[in-house]
Amino acid sequence: MEALEPQDPRRVGAYRLVARLGGGGMGQVFLGRTAGGRTVAVKLVRREYAADEDFRRRFRQEVAAARRVGGRGSVPVLDADTEGPVPWVATGYVAGPDLRSAVRAFGPLPGVTIRALGTGLAEALSTVHGLGLVHRDVKPPNVLLALDGPRLIDFGIARALDGETSALTRTGMLIGSPGYVSPEQAAGRPAGPASDVFALGAVLAFAATGRAPFGEEVGAPVLLYRVLHEEPDLAGLPEAFREVVLACLAKDPARRPGLGEVGERLRAVGAFGAGEQGGWLPPSIAEAVGRLATQVLDFESPETGSQGTFTATMPGLP
Repeated sequence: MEALEPQDPRRVGAYRLVARLGGGGMGQVFLGRTAGGRTVAVKLVRREYAADEDFRRRFRQEVAAARRVGGRGSVPVLDADTEGPVPWVATGYVAGPDLRSAVRAFGPLPGVTIRALGTGLAEALSTVHGLGLVHRDVKPPNVLLALDGPRLIDFGIARALDGETSALTRTGMLIGSPGYVSPEQAAGRPAGPASDVFALGAVLAFAATGRAPFGEEVGAPVLLYRVLHEEPDLAGLPEAFREVVLACLAKDPARRPGLGEVGERLRAVGAFGAGEQGGWLPPSIAEAVGRLATQVLDFESPETGSQGTFTATMPGLP
């Protein structure tokens, strides 16, 4: 989290922006405050994409899907403007790193954390599927680690189960992230709930080993070939989780377990060292998240309105 830059807006909608949280090629995410001092995350679309109707359709879809999920295992949408000159959405703020950043900074997660991560994501995805949606882009950067459990974010390519199509779902277009998409997605076939189960298995493998099961630092064609034709690399995965992860990563979607079964298998793993830490996160990450949450609250209080060159970081994270 970094101080605002001179060109950044100071207000979006009813929200006063106080810091940069991060961003990507299509938008910037800011830390914001409500008039009452509540902390929110405001995602602002880059101006060059605001005029792109296909992008606007995708953004509307993201907001609508996130509203339907309603924060159950995800991050709730508080407000949005999808039709203005520069579209934006405000969501609840989660103090915690994404899974990819946490694993790269602190290493593979312990068994008690893997079990809680898997059961939490299975429950969140069950909610998504129960609403007639498929997430289709479950991957480590789209999983936040909060003190009270994981949060699933980014519903930008979620698709209704009713078969509605758009420019985002045309044959030949890859929807999802190579290395975490299911074989049916990699082959350009429709993605159903079983595709999210495959991605969940890949996410758990990454969290437990520190490596993507089909590799990284290679081109998308190589990753898609491996997803379609090769077995995942699960070296270092604790034996207690091997069976359920392999089941999730089955090439045939009909052979993958349902999310309820995934949760049951993970809960059956047992205590798995739960006595070694007080919560679901390992102490190193939990302490860093706690410090970050305190920094965020103190960064700019509604009373002082102070803003300097403050940069909040989690020790060990870039």
